[in-house]
Amino acid sequence: MASALIYIKSFFQVLKITDLIDILLIAVLVYQMLKLIKETRAMQLLKGVLILFAILEISSWLHLNTLNYLLRSAMQVGMFAIVVIFQPELRSILEKMGRSRVGRLINISSSSADMQDYAIGEIVKASDNLSQTKTGALIVIERETKLGDVIRTGTLIDAEVSSALLENIFVPNTPLHDGAVIIRGDRVHTAGCLLPLTSNENLSRELGTRHRAALGISEASDAFVVVVSEETGKISIAVNGRLTRNLTRESLLTALKKAFSQETQKNRFWRVER
Repeated sequence: MASALIYIKSFFQVLKITDLIDILLIAVLVYQMLKLIKETRAMQLLKGVLILFAILEISSWLHLNTLNYLLRSAMQVGMFAIVVIFQPELRSILEKMGRSRVGRLINISSSSADMQDYAIGEIVKASDNLSQTKTGALIVIERETKLGDVIRTGTLIDAEVSSALLENIFVPNTPLHDGAVIIRGDRVHTAGCLLPLTSNENLSRELGTRHRAALGISEASDAFVVVVSEETGKISIAVNGRLTRNLTRESLLTALKKAFSQETQKNRFWRVER
């Protein structure tokens, strides 16, 4: 017992403040990384890597030299394979890091214009009218994450947001009705855009391509996406990889106001800080 106390005392005497900071930072980084990969394929990958490390240590302890050599060689090559196979997950993790508060401190792009109440009202009005006529629609509202790569797939509109324009774009059998509309600030920036589909395999089979595209772009960015189903006319929203279905006109208005009042306050905060 006495020797144990002496060992602990000597350990804390050697330990420096920088060592404590180092340990704390590593703990925070590991915790944040686990939060980012939670409920993704990357979590299953991490479990597999831990199992391989355990087998590697056991083979070394039992002097299973051939198995140990094969595992070490496989893991060296496997690290490159992991980057290729799990590229979507790694990209998603890096994008989430870029959208964090630290990422905003080094933001080099111009700030998005704040969404005004009249624009929110026009989007809600258009969504409600499209819902009543069961006209499919996909409206993506850009926020902090710029959607330049998506915008390049569509046709430039650059017009003030209005319900009449949005409803006209999604009229069936017109050139732009199948793609997504991108709204930047208070303007309809582009129409007919192609969106990435979600890789989530656990979605209901009831969800069509529009809903999967809405989830895909919300997973890859912080965009606020409004979807109107062509089959049922029901309104849904996708934010941060989560889909909320069966919204009414009132609940859609509330969700938009809540999202963009928070966005406006956040933008003002960061402008003051910078």
